[in-house]
Amino acid sequence: MSTTETVTSAAPATLELKAETSLDYNKAEYKYAAYLPHYKLGEQPPLEEFEHYDVGLRADPAKAALLHATPEAVFRTITPAIGTEVRGVQLSALAPQQLDELALLAAERGVVVFYDQDFADIGPERQRAYGQHFGRLHVHQMGGHIKGYPELLPVYRDFVYVCFPDCGFYGDREGNLLTGPRAGAVDREIQNNISSIKWHTDMSYEINGMGTTTFLALDVPDAGGDTLYLSTTAAYNALSPAFRAFLHGKSATHSGFSQAAVHEHRERYVRAPIETAHPIVRTHPVTGAKSLYVNRLYTRKILGLKEEESATVLNFLYNHIEHGQDWHLRVRWAPGTVVVYDNRNTQHSALRDFDVQEAVTRRHMLRITPQAERPYFDVADRDGRKRETKEDAVENGKQTA
Repeated sequence: MSTTETVTSAAPATLELKAETSLDYNKAEYKYAAYLPHYKLGEQPPLEEFEHYDVGLRADPAKAALLHATPEAVFRTITPAIGTEVRGVQLSALAPQQLDELALLAAERGVVVFYDQDFADIGPERQRAYGQHFGRLHVHQMGGHIKGYPELLPVYRDFVYVCFPDCGFYGDREGNLLTGPRAGAVDREIQNNISSIKWHTDMSYEINGMGTTTFLALDVPDAGGDTLYLSTTAAYNALSPAFRAFLHGKSATHSGFSQAAVHEHRERYVRAPIETAHPIVRTHPVTGAKSLYVNRLYTRKILGLKEEESATVLNFLYNHIEHGQDWHLRVRWAPGTVVVYDNRNTQHSALRDFDVQEAVTRRHMLRITPQAERPYFDVADRDGRKRETKEDAVENGKQTA
């Protein structure tokens, strides 16, 4: 008599693998060891489109609760086109009304830089809850996460390990893990490039784009590793009316396939990569302002144009966006620095300009990335100040009552 034995295996998605770094995950001397990258085995289902209501729509246009959050609060414009820096306000202490106003401020200014914050030390539960205030949190198609919190994304680099999920570089072009000695700042991650600049909008290939995003320093080099930001709204406004009109209504494809390609032979917790068409000019649901929504890292082709035509227009737009110093700023990181930026009207790039020394240098960041609406273009000529109320959104079918 034969016996059939049934073997039940644990679900692969329950396994969380530690990334190889120069740090021992089990040693307590590194303050942010709990924020080192992990990966899950298994597969995620594809993300489905959902309706998003932006909390900036319900904010007081004067932002009085935020601007006067404390007697010590100081808000200073960094450049006319982009950026506000904040001192004397703790991000972790903001009430829901003030967070709504922060979303509005980020929509208007693109980038808001907070200094001397305790946000890195409030723990992952509070950090996740904070991010959820702004929308449904994104889980990267194959990015590392902190253990138990797939929505919290560490961006990590040290002597052994490189993790830049926002730019799609976990390994070389053949999918080999980037480990071993570095040749200063010019390592295998960027050896085929003149510089380390990779301008992009986070995961623009997703159906629902990214919204009010928070990025913070955990441990950073004494010098180098800054982040560059730019305003795609100012870049759009700098174009001639005739060229803007040419772009209106046109769409381009954004692809996650090249980012996924370096992982093909590795067992990671992944979703199947997708390619999505989005308008080249998008409208911000809070401000009504228009901005350019193409980036060199993920955008592939303009629909309706021939290959050469598409390449010519896209290369012009990339160079225009990336080289216009009138709408750029640079953030130098230090412990306690937190940046809140709106992924809908900005692009950014990390700088890998620092030498990595064994057991000495690391750049360890954390990103909290809520998704927003599916990008859309409103042909109406708005002045950038008309804001849709929640009641308007219900009436227009964008939000349920």
